[in-house]
Amino acid sequence: MFTHSPFNLGKFDDMYEYCPVCQFRYEVELGFYWGAMYISYGLSVGIVALVGVLLYYLAHDPPLWVYGVSIAAATLLFTTFLFRYARVIMLYLFGSVHYDSQYDK
Repeated sequence: MFTHSPFNLGKFDDMYEYCPVCQFRYEVELGFYWGAMYISYGLSVGIVALVGVLLYYLAHDPPLWVYGVSIAAATLLFTTFLFRYARVIMLYLFGSVHYDSQYDK
């Protein structure tokens, strides 16, 4: 679905226009992926909650600045993955795309 690695920060968001295997057009309609922002936000909230709970129990409730720095670092670290997974989830849920094992090779 994406043309470059998620570690290529300059081009992590570049997508193929059509699937190289089945020729499916990835942009179902103009502005389709705007809704992926909400999915990405939900995934980010999950990371914030997970990091917060882990810090509370594993670091025995550290000072507030530790929460802030840790949550900011975790969110920045996973930004490219959140972006990509949000688009994939959006396409799967609202773009009528489903996995077909005949293309698995």
